[in-house]
Amino acid sequence: MKTGKIQFLSHLILLFLLFVAARGYSGRGLTSPEAVSIRQRQLLYYRDEFGDRGEKITVDPSLTFPNSHLRNAYIALQAWKQAIVSDPLNLTGTWVGSNVCGYKGVFCAPLPSNHSLTVVAGIDINHADIAGFLPEELGLLTDLALFHINSNRFCGTIPHRFDRLRLLFELDLSNNRFAGKFPTVVLRLPSLKYLDLRFNEFEGTVPSELFDKDLDAIFINSNRFRFVIPNNIGNSPVSVIVLANNRFGGCLPASIGNMSKTLNEIILMNNGLRSCFPKEIGLLKKLTVLDVSYNELVGPLPNEIGRMPSAARELYLLLQLLHW
Repeated sequence: MKTGKIQFLSHLILLFLLFVAARGYSGRGLTSPEAVSIRQRQLLYYRDEFGDRGEKITVDPSLTFPNSHLRNAYIALQAWKQAIVSDPLNLTGTWVGSNVCGYKGVFCAPLPSNHSLTVVAGIDINHADIAGFLPEELGLLTDLALFHINSNRFCGTIPHRFDRLRLLFELDLSNNRFAGKFPTVVLRLPSLKYLDLRFNEFEGTVPSELFDKDLDAIFINSNRFRFVIPNNIGNSPVSVIVLANNRFGGCLPASIGNMSKTLNEIILMNNGLRSCFPKEIGLLKKLTVLDVSYNELVGPLPNEIGRMPSAARELYLLLQLLHW
């Protein structure tokens, strides 16, 4: 099973590399009618506390699909297309007909548990400048391993039914206009390893359960989060964690020393931190990047800083001198 998943992801990566050259970006803003339309849709979407509102797609009986997975993918993608109010590069112009594997930005691969089934395994529409929201029907894409939509103009919240994406490995929602509380649905994704929510408008607290998940990378920087860094941050097995440009309070917990086997980079800049660093920071032997710039830290450096890898120690000291 594990080997099948690795082959599955490798196949996707090769497909994505072929797609990269065809991607573009437009910085065009919303027109007034588009802005009015999206506001109306968003009001409906925020009222839907339980995620029951959808686009109610009907399937033309003349369309045929190789399997039920691709039929469900058709429904999901057509619902998403209806939820889009601006597509300046006309990326979704190819989202027509039953051949969903031919849709631009959509990638198919054999299902890891049954190689005879072809399924929609990845979506990558980064830098497409699309405006709209994510409908609940996207929960029908139960075979997705990767969902990349960074650098668009999507807004609203994350669908409740995303918790059906049991194979989702990478979720990149960065550089959009999502808002509301931390999307706790991501905590119910059992295969998730890479989470990127940076450069959005999420607000409020960050659940401590995030740091108990078996993730490799957490990017939640540049939102409106306000919370105390929880004591269980040291439970996280991440190699990279970026919390910059939010507002965190409290102390950096001593449990951070428990991350010594995995942590390579931690970025805490511009968070209004006022506390001192715990001596356990010196246990992070694999650390290469430590950025605590533009904070209000006080007190002496712990002696254990001298046991950090030289690159991280030098960077830390430089930032301390410049911005402490």
